[in-house]
Amino acid sequence: QVRLVESGGGSVQAGGSLTLSCAYSPSTINNNCMAWFRWAPGEERRGVANIQPDGVTKYIEHVKGRFTISKDAAKNILYLQLNNLKPEDTAMYYCAARPIRWCPSGWEGGYFDYWGQGTQVTVGQ
Repeated sequence: QVRLVESGGGSVQAGGSLTLSCAYSPSTINNNCMAWFRWAPGEERRGVANIQPDGVTKYIEHVKGRFTISKDAAKNILYLQLNNLKPEDTAMYYCAARPIRWCPSGWEGGYFDYWGQGTQVTVGQ
């Protein structure tokens, strides 16, 4: 059974930083595409960044240069480093995994089968 558990969210001022973590099991998830999504009130759930087993990463334009996705395969933890946070980054952030290694070209959540419960990020002015 796949399990994803996020942590690390919180409240920060604009310009601040947070590190989100996603502990996952089983370890075979290391062989699959993983991603971070976010969902803000009144908006659609949207992919933010993804990473393939070979380390190839992709980001949405709005977070390039500010967010970094990475993975510690030995510890089974997926990370999202959030720097220079803006109020529009406020959302619930979710970790997700696909059942295959390749990440999709699009950002729709329907490509992903496994989800965590989310962690809230709130950025003040």
